Amino acid sequence: MSLASRLVPVASILTASALLAGCGSDDAGASGSGRQAVAAFYPLAWVTERVAGDGWEVSNLTQPGGEPHDLELGIAQTAALDEADVVVFQHEFQPAVDEAIENVSDAVVVDAAEAVELRSLEEQHEGHDDEHDHGDSDPHFWQDPLLMADLADAVAAELAEVDADGAATYRANAEELRAELEELDAEFSEGLARCERDTVVVSHEAFGYLERYGVHFEGIAGLSPDAEPTPAGLAELEELIASEGITTVFSERLASPAMAESLAADTGVETAVLDPIEGPGDDGDSSDYLALMQQNLEALKQANGC
Repeated sequence: MSLASRLVPVASILTASALLAGCGSDDAGASGSGRQAVAAFYPLAWVTERVAGDGWEVSNLTQPGGEPHDLELGIAQTAALDEADVVVFQHEFQPAVDEAIENVSDAVVVDAAEAVELRSLEEQHEGHDDEHDHGDSDPHFWQDPLLMADLADAVAAELAEVDADGAATYRANAEELRAELEELDAEFSEGLARCERDTVVVSHEAFGYLERYGVHFEGIAGLSPDAEPTPAGLAELEELIASEGITTVFSERLASPAMAESLAADTGVETAVLDPIEGPGDDGDSSDYLALMQQNLEALKQANGC
C-alpha cells in the first residue's frame, strides 16, 4: 500500500490533480497516457508544461495568488506528489517541498538547482545584511531566459526517462522553447542597452539575474520578500534615489506594496510593478512567463529612460 493510500481516501487522490491544475494541460486523460508531472512553483510548471506537451497532466503546487516561499503542503498536494511520475522542484527554495519529496515521492526528480548554474550570493551587490534561507545561491534564476532554456533541456531528459517513446518530442519541444527564450534574451539585451539610468529600486532582491543586461538592482528587503528593511538601509536608498535621479520604486504583484509606496512617497517618486514571476498568474497574459517578462522589460525601459 502506498503512503498516499494511508494518508487520504481514494477520492482525495482522484481529485488532487483537479485541485492543483493552476498551470497544466487538461488533455492527459483524453490522450490515455495517464502520465503526471508536478512542479513546485510557477516558472518550473510553465517550463514543464511547454516541454511535456499534451500527453502529460502538469500540476503546480503553488496556487494562484500564493507566495511560493511560504508554501505549506496539504493532503491533496502530498497525494499528487506521491502519484507523480516526474517532479520538478528547486532544492532549498521551498523547505516543505524538499521534505515531502524526500519522504513521499518515488518520482523521477528534476532539481532546478542542479539543472542550471545558480548565481552565487558573492556576486550579489552589497548593501544588505539580511538573513536568508536559500543557501549560498540566489534562487531566482528564472529571471534569466537562457537559464530557463537550460531547465527545459533537463526536463526533457527526465521526461524521456519515464517515456522513452516520447523522447524526440520532448527534445523538439525544448528546442522550440529555447528559440523563444533566446529571442526574449535578445529583447532584453537590446531594450536595456542604452538607458539614462542603470539603477533600479525594487521590493526585494529577486532580480539579480537581470544584472547581466547592464542594470543594477537595490532591494528594499533582501532575498526573502518577508524581510524587514533597516532604518539605515532605507536612508541609504533615499540618498541613492536622489543622487541617481531614480524615477520609480517598484513593488510586486504577490507581496504587499506598503514598503515601496512608503519609500516612494518619502522621496517624491512614482511606483510601478515589477513582477518577480514566482507565483502563477490567474488571468490572461498574467499566466504566461514570456508575457510577464516582456511587461517587466517595458516597465524597466520606462523607469530608466531606455
